[in-house]
Amino acid sequence: MKLLILGGTVFLGRATAVHALTAGHDVTCAARGESGAAPAGVTWVGIDRDEPDGLAPLGDSEFDAVIDVTRRPSHARRAVEALADRTGHWTFVSTGSVYADDATPGQRADSAPVMAAAPVGVDDPDADPAAYGPCKVACEEVVRAAVGPRRSFICRAGLIVGPEDPSGRFAYWVERLARGGTVLAPGQPDDAVQFVDVRDLAGWLVHAAQVGLSGVYDGIGAPMSRADLLDGVARGLGTEPTLTWVNQEFLTSHGVQPWSGERSLPMWLPLPEYAGFLTRDAGPALGAGLVTRDIAETARDTLSWVRSTATDRRRPGLTADEEAELLAEFAGQ
Repeated sequence: MKLLILGGTVFLGRATAVHALTAGHDVTCAARGESGAAPAGVTWVGIDRDEPDGLAPLGDSEFDAVIDVTRRPSHARRAVEALADRTGHWTFVSTGSVYADDATPGQRADSAPVMAAAPVGVDDPDADPAAYGPCKVACEEVVRAAVGPRRSFICRAGLIVGPEDPSGRFAYWVERLARGGTVLAPGQPDDAVQFVDVRDLAGWLVHAAQVGLSGVYDGIGAPMSRADLLDGVARGLGTEPTLTWVNQEFLTSHGVQPWSGERSLPMWLPLPEYAGFLTRDAGPALGAGLVTRDIAETARDTLSWVRSTATDRRRPGLTADEEAELLAEFAGQ
């Protein structure tokens, strides 16, 4: 398969390129190249989709499949205008952040309501994070309109974890459980969490391109309890920490932020308002070829990557002092 990845230098794009190369495909990565280097073995083409003719360096090349991960509708539009007529299959990697209802558990990609698409002129989620979901909806609409439903695969990725994750959300728990001791665990043990290893999602994207998968799917593994998540990470690391479960009322009243950022507990969201965000129905994706690995393997490989990276990478979550202070206050209430 002759595959074009629009990107291919960071996290999911890079993992997809690596998987496709390993599978023996002819891979071209096209991007500005400012965020990182493409894997060895790909054909590299420098492009700039901020420019109207920014894809011109690709010439008149034809591809069996294209995979695009952009968050900017103008980039999606220029890509399909330039390449849709000379590409067999088109994958657009969207996001679970497109959904309008985060509270209802068990929703499916083919029926869940989505946000309104970003209007023309709203094009940069980096400048306005609230525009991220609407911009991805607009990208989806651009792809479906240009490529058609039979040749397009919309993958709404959920929380992607594993080696090279720039967000640091999953890595927080890996590093924390690796240290052992008494660990502050947010919420209740049976609260649901949901994620996908970047390498498993990358493998599914390549599989989808090979078989011509079409339609809209959530790119996510099956939900599991938070207790199973933390136990699985500890099992992968060979540690036996003591978990202290701290309810969300205490956490919010003490200024602990959900999901990410400073003084946060990553991968934790308030309930019931976010009861549907990490409980999507993964059955359609798993039935269409997504294969997920054991969380213990993801944890081991993430820790290996963490220990090999520079110290200036992003580190969300609680500091050791913040965690100790919160545990002491919780125990004394």
